[in-house]
Amino acid sequence: MIARTSSQSHEHGVETDFWSDVYGGRPIAILNHYGRLHVYLDHVLQHNVVFAERRDALAWLMQRIEGEEPTSLSFGSA
Repeated sequence: MIARTSSQSHEHGVETDFWSDVYGGRPIAILNHYGRLHVYLDHVLQHNVVFAERRDALAWLMQRIEGEEPTSLSFGSA
């Protein structure tokens, strides 16, 4: 189950909202910066991905984790 945690910063009168959790054994996070939601997967900012709604950001993160297939290495015989 996804739990919600947040903290707020009132530096320069701007409210920053940060939420993080673990989903499928992987850390995920959403940062609200000036009204734009940035997503983190495995503690890495996902570039070129910004959301307006938290539910959309969370759905994207969950789909990203569920859609990944485990990588397998196969070594051909010589």
